[in-house]
Order: sequence, then C-alpha cells, then structure tokens
Amino acid sequence: MKGHIMDPKADLERTKNRSRALIKAVNAPMKGFGQLSAAVKASEVLSTKEKEYIAVGIAVVQGCDDCVGYHVDLLQKLGCTREEFCDVLAMSIQMGGGPVVMNAGRALEIWDALAE
Repeated sequence: MKGHIMDPKADLERTKNRSRALIKAVNAPMKGFGQLSAAVKASEVLSTKEKEYIAVGIAVVQGCDDCVGYHVDLLQKLGCTREEFCDVLAMSIQMGGGPVVMNAGRALEIWDALAE
C-alpha cells in the first residue's frame, strides 16, 4: 500500500481505467488472466464472498491499495459488513505482523470511504 490515500472512490475509478487500458495494450496476456479469474470464480467450493475475503486479505498483506479498493468494492456489493471486513483485517495482521498493521489501517480507511 504505497502512498497516501487521497480519495478512495477516485482511486478505484483510476484503477479500473488503468485495467481497461492494460487490456487494450496487452490483450492476450490480460485475456489469459481473465480466463484464470473466471476459472477460479467458477468453482463453488467457496462462496464468492469467501474468495473475496481471501483476495482482500492477500491485498492487505501485499500492501496493494489498488487491489484493496477493488476487492472492498466487490465485498461491499456482496453485502460484507464492516465487522466482517475488520475480522479479515485482524487475520491479515496476525499473519503479516507489524507492517501489515499499517496496511490494515489504510485498508479500513478505504472501506470507510467507499461505504459512504
């Protein structure tokens, strides 16, 4: 999670726009990535919400603000509560240690801004 979060809603839109531009610029690899994503989502062993919990937890541990915003947006659309999200943050902190505490604080800031 690099940099200071100025406007998570605008950041999310920029992330989506960058992804669209990347799809146009490197279509074949991105098409392959899209197929991978679709295959993972097609499995029904875990629910979509459970998969998004994993994704956002990894994003927090990896420190990717853009990823956090993207997955928070999806989780909110899937009906995830702030309490559930905070439980994911707690697990991320437990697995990642001190540096993840800082990432988790920013992730919570993103959650709150996108929930408005």
